[in-house]
Amino acid sequence: MKTLDRRQWLKTAGLSGGFALLGGVNSYAGNYQFSSIAKENEPFAKLNSNENPFGPSKRVREAITNSFDVACRYPSMVFRPLLEQIAETEGVSIDHIVITGGSTEGLKATGITYGIDGGEIIAADPTFQAMLRYAENFGAYVHRVPVDEYMNHDLEAMANRINTKTTLIFLCNPNNPTGTLLDKIKLRDFCSSVSKKTMVFSDEAYYDFITEPDYPSMVELVKEGMNVIVSKTFSKVYGLAGMRIGYLVARPDVAQRLRSNIMAMTNVLAIEAAKTALLDDDFYKFSLAKNVEAKNFIYKTLDDLNLEYIKSHTNFVFFKTGHPISKMIAEMKKENVLIGRPFPPFNEWARISTGTIDNMKLFDRALKKVIS
Repeated sequence: MKTLDRRQWLKTAGLSGGFALLGGVNSYAGNYQFSSIAKENEPFAKLNSNENPFGPSKRVREAITNSFDVACRYPSMVFRPLLEQIAETEGVSIDHIVITGGSTEGLKATGITYGIDGGEIIAADPTFQAMLRYAENFGAYVHRVPVDEYMNHDLEAMANRINTKTTLIFLCNPNNPTGTLLDKIKLRDFCSSVSKKTMVFSDEAYYDFITEPDYPSMVELVKEGMNVIVSKTFSKVYGLAGMRIGYLVARPDVAQRLRSNIMAMTNVLAIEAAKTALLDDDFYKFSLAKNVEAKNFIYKTLDDLNLEYIKSHTNFVFFKTGHPISKMIAEMKKENVLIGRPFPPFNEWARISTGTIDNMKLFDRALKKVIS
């Protein structure tokens, strides 16, 4: 099943709305039989890294266990079947795909490729920093453009920063840490226009969680031969953050350039895990359903406390605490809840990842104690 088709299930199943839909979510989640790292009555909630507490799925774990016999082989000997699966999913040929050690390796390889020796990169602020900081280590200059009043990418301001030295524009969409989503028409128009001047990078780590109908991946523009690179990951909805596997999609000549700057690659077990994950539709749907359930729980907590927050298209929620975030992190940790790191200049805003319902209950109790 192609990614877009699988995401469409989220809409047709009615999982993108509020609490009135929780019966449908629980119904599906309850019918899915899984073996998970998630434990009942957890005394500790790790909600600071946007991980999926329910993965890897049982099928994926069996695939990992069954792959130890080939763990003695280098990844290059076994990843062609995964290349073919990903290429089919994205609707491109295999020479468009670069497999990476998580999407972070792809981000860093791109940062070197386009930022080394004084290349200039334009990005929103705040946003995911892996590419930007790594590029700065190799001499890049990063133009950080403040998000707009809705905490979304200010595309007009970003376009105005383009100059003759601009080598790359970085978009994280949905954005981390704000959870905001760009208007799909504005996104496509922006990417189509500025890609005629420079390379555009679309980080789609959270693409699977988008609840807006028919929302496009910028892979569409890659297929049209534009100067666009897209990154995706198995870390989120598939629950493979610890395995470190992701990929880039780009025009073949661009993909070859990026491939030459890959540093570590992934590993055999991660490759076998990803191959199975792409086929495990039950777990994919289960993860989406549980994520909706957890986000709705978070929204309810924040509504109870009358706290400002942003409706999210990811597996986390960004909300205003009214307190210095460094203090909030310390106080929540005392209550056995870890929340996201500081994201200046929003120094009173916290990022909370979705977790198990027990995690959410612990978060609810902790936040109400700390805020009161």
